[in-house]
Amino acid sequence: MDTSLKKIISTGLGNLSHMFSGETSKSFLGIDIGSSAIKVVQLKKSKGKAVLETYGALSLGPYGNTDIGTVTNLESKDIARALIDVIKESNVTATAGTISIPSSSSLIFTLSLPAKVNQEQLVTIVPTEARKYIPVPISEVSLDWFIIPEEENKSVPLSSDPTTAPPAEAKTEVLVVAIHNDIITRFQDVLSATSITSNNYEMEIFSLIRSALDNELTPTLLMDFGAQKTKISIIEGGLVRVFHIINRGAQDITKNISQSQSISFTEAEKLKRSVGLDSKANEQVADIARLYTDYIFSDTKNVVLNYEKKYNKKIQKIILTGGGALLKGLHDKVKDAFEIEVIISNPFSRTEAPAFLDEVLQISGPEFTVAVGLALRELN
Repeated sequence: MDTSLKKIISTGLGNLSHMFSGETSKSFLGIDIGSSAIKVVQLKKSKGKAVLETYGALSLGPYGNTDIGTVTNLESKDIARALIDVIKESNVTATAGTISIPSSSSLIFTLSLPAKVNQEQLVTIVPTEARKYIPVPISEVSLDWFIIPEEENKSVPLSSDPTTAPPAEAKTEVLVVAIHNDIITRFQDVLSATSITSNNYEMEIFSLIRSALDNELTPTLLMDFGAQKTKISIIEGGLVRVFHIINRGAQDITKNISQSQSISFTEAEKLKRSVGLDSKANEQVADIARLYTDYIFSDTKNVVLNYEKKYNKKIQKIILTGGGALLKGLHDKVKDAFEIEVIISNPFSRTEAPAFLDEVLQISGPEFTVAVGLALRELN
């Protein structure tokens, strides 16, 4: 087992006002290689704050001879070419950074182990127990794990009667992440072709937590709308309690619009952005978008219900992120479906930038949530 990637998991939200204990003029780059685009964010630390120096995004479609916005499966050399281009076009000057590992290329799960298990025992126990969840030989993956603190570990069944129910057997819950070594090698090959040096990799969910959440201790639902998939996470006290992938992405809407309207993918993408879920603008297009969102909401509600039954806790807030989070009408649709507070991620609010960029950064924020989180990790 490759253990060179220890600390893929980052825990605790922290308070950003106390995050930067020292001063440095060095700039750091967050690199988010998605299925349809590469996003980069360069930050530096100044007077205890994260200063935004530059950011940029580049569609991967043209590098695979497909349309802008399409999901790709490029070779490492083509991804490297795209990364070099976005670094150049964004005027990136940083030479150090962190790259994200897509959630779809990794596994995250929780092991319930006997109480009083120590770190030394976990070195043997975790790989053995993880075999039950990992569909490839354990030697082909890199593992990282974190013991969930006891106070976060307590759960009370909804039907429990404290006067008659026997005490539950004490357990130690361990959060485990497994990443295929081929993925690490792939990204190492990509970086080796650029001027960026990095020994750090981080699963994107932890970058999202760092830049999208603000010290929330109560259960929060994080909905990450990507081009290929939608990732659902329940975060409590800065820790991932549930992680679930839905095989529906924003590209599915565009493809269906393209087919139903007999128009190109590019034209369909523009139509999706202008109409979204607004049936008054175009009922047929809005119906296609609604089928996509209804499927995601149904699956998400099942995940939420299972969590609430297991831990006897209610989700208090929903945060929308990812490029698909800006689908017109999605915010209100989510609010109506779940009837709790819903906000759209604004990771750039954690950085200092010229005031005239505020509106632009707020609009583009959801797409850059992972990249901002990666760069913030480097400043910590």
